[in-house]
Amino acid sequence: MVDARRVVVTGIGAITPIGIGIEGLWNGLRASTSAVRTLTRFDPSPFRCHVAAEVNDFRSEDHLEARRAKRLDRCSQFSIAAARLALADAHLDLRRENPDTCGAMMGTALGGVAKAEAEHGRYLAEGVRAVDPGLALTVFVGAASCNLAIEFGITGPNITNGMSCASGAIAIGEAYRAIRLGEADIMLAGGVEAPLAPLSFGAFAVIRAMSTRNDDPAGASRPFDRERDGFVMAEGAAILVLEERNRALARGAPIYLEICGYGISNDAHHMTAPRPDGSQAARAMRTALATEAVAPHEVGYINAHGSSTPLNDPTETSAIKQVFGEHAYRVAVSGTKGYYGHALGASGAIEAAICALASSRKWLPPTVNLSDPDPTCDLNYLRGSGRDAEPEYLLSNSFGFGGINAALLFRRNG
Repeated sequence: MVDARRVVVTGIGAITPIGIGIEGLWNGLRASTSAVRTLTRFDPSPFRCHVAAEVNDFRSEDHLEARRAKRLDRCSQFSIAAARLALADAHLDLRRENPDTCGAMMGTALGGVAKAEAEHGRYLAEGVRAVDPGLALTVFVGAASCNLAIEFGITGPNITNGMSCASGAIAIGEAYRAIRLGEADIMLAGGVEAPLAPLSFGAFAVIRAMSTRNDDPAGASRPFDRERDGFVMAEGAAILVLEERNRALARGAPIYLEICGYGISNDAHHMTAPRPDGSQAARAMRTALATEAVAPHEVGYINAHGSSTPLNDPTETSAIKQVFGEHAYRVAVSGTKGYYGHALGASGAIEAAICALASSRKWLPPTVNLSDPDPTCDLNYLRGSGRDAEPEYLLSNSFGFGGINAALLFRRNG
């Protein structure tokens, strides 16, 4: 095994409800307003929850050849589009690279389930001959990363994980490991989700996981706020270009920041409720810090999972206190899902992209809709218009159903 190598982020591709591309995402963050609205993709009236965060300005023809786009569902369209944006941002042409040293790691909670849902409706109405023959390849969860391999001709490590709402962060963490251990030089890594279909949406509504603040959609996602009542489902994607640092420097690549730690654990407690003591969420953070022996007091910013659910937010607050001690009250914390809802498997990747932008542009985003903090959530949550800052280390948390916990640690470039 080669000595551990350093890994940097050189490109960002984002498709989110608050904006598409680097400037779209950045402008959305600086606006400090929520993109959550009453759901328009279908009639949500049968459900308790009527709100969601949709990507309304995505046009597949802006990113893919029309014939190719027609063969892909929205989830795979998002994946390829985000990857194209990331590669353009990195000024990287994979056709000029050794394909064996380039790979893709993706995460998605539900994959092509919305397409499957639509095709099932056609089957019931018109019979099996009406079903799209490409359906089997759509519901194949590995389509998220395999379509990237096909699109860009890359033959290195390739995995799509389905680890719920932590899967995007896990994909980035595993891509980081692959480069660090010499298994690849370049990785496309991130998460994608396109879950806005009646059955998928309704499944989360039935278990009362989502907000019912239907009369105030823009205020429905409110991490750490006393009045939070559940998460808001969203769609979107984010992909980062990860490179071995020396090769990135040699080609004069733009570098946002360095990935320097990754931790993962499981609560082994419950499929939907977090472990009450937060101990395993804390262990994921400690593992990320221990990767390069970073002390807790060196971390200047945490992008929290902050799902806006009654149980997650105080549990995460407790876990942060366990890791950071008194510094937990000084470190800046944002829960950015107030902007764009919870895009399930894409959320961790979107939030990693936000960390990269926040670091390179020296500004930390606020926690949108945090107007009346929960007394049990008593950390230094950024509010209002955010904060100008240049933290040396940034941490991003992602937690998901099944008790999965993931943490990514970043270091400022330079």
